[in-house]
Amino acid sequence: MRIAVVTLFPLMIRDALAHGVVGRALDRAVAQIDYFDPRDYTTDAHRTVDDRPYGGGPGMVLKVEPLRDALRAAQAELPAGSRRVYLGADGSKFEQRRARAALDWPGLILVAGRYEGVDERFIELEIDEQWSIGDYVLTGGELPALVVIDAIVRLLPGALGSAESAVQESYSDGLVDWPHYTRPASLEGHSVPGVLASGDHEAIRRWRLQQALGRTWLRRPELLERRGMNSEERALLEEFKCARGK
Repeated sequence: MRIAVVTLFPLMIRDALAHGVVGRALDRAVAQIDYFDPRDYTTDAHRTVDDRPYGGGPGMVLKVEPLRDALRAAQAELPAGSRRVYLGADGSKFEQRRARAALDWPGLILVAGRYEGVDERFIELEIDEQWSIGDYVLTGGELPALVVIDAIVRLLPGALGSAESAVQESYSDGLVDWPHYTRPASLEGHSVPGVLASGDHEAIRRWRLQQALGRTWLRRPELLERRGMNSEERALLEEFKCARGK
């Protein structure tokens, strides 16, 4: 999959992506990331990409022309039909389902905002979707771009060491993750649940599912409401609630 990032700080993203799962996936050409700096598409000696906001107020606003020209340069490099996404606090929430949906796109262009934001006309004229990674304010769209790239690339075939890993991860089935354990079996009086050492794969499957359901009910109940449950899951969750005296 090809992803392009329109950003004033390409090295910030490139350096962060050089490590771990995503770094290995890029080395193996599972995905390709390209960078387009709006400063490279300016026409003045100072490489100006921003200006004061109409109406007054603090900060600066990114201008349409350099952003548009950088975006269109990215479009020329990526497959036809690649989606154009602006990353900003007022966008739709980026979730696992969006990461999965993006796998079916020919390509993806992420535009990282900066300063007080971008001229609204750029979004109206050039952008297909707006995404936010959470209800808080960041200094720019580079960190959200890294989050989006990581979430998508790890889903690509060949990105993870085990194809099953992406299937079993948190939110892959609309639930938070179950608890994980490794050696030693006992630590300061806390032991690994016996079922995990039982060798009974069906019992382990049910325990993990029950823990994921229970944790989702405790921490993110809105996910259960949106996802729904089958009869086995409802029974497992009821057992979980009863064990907690609920």
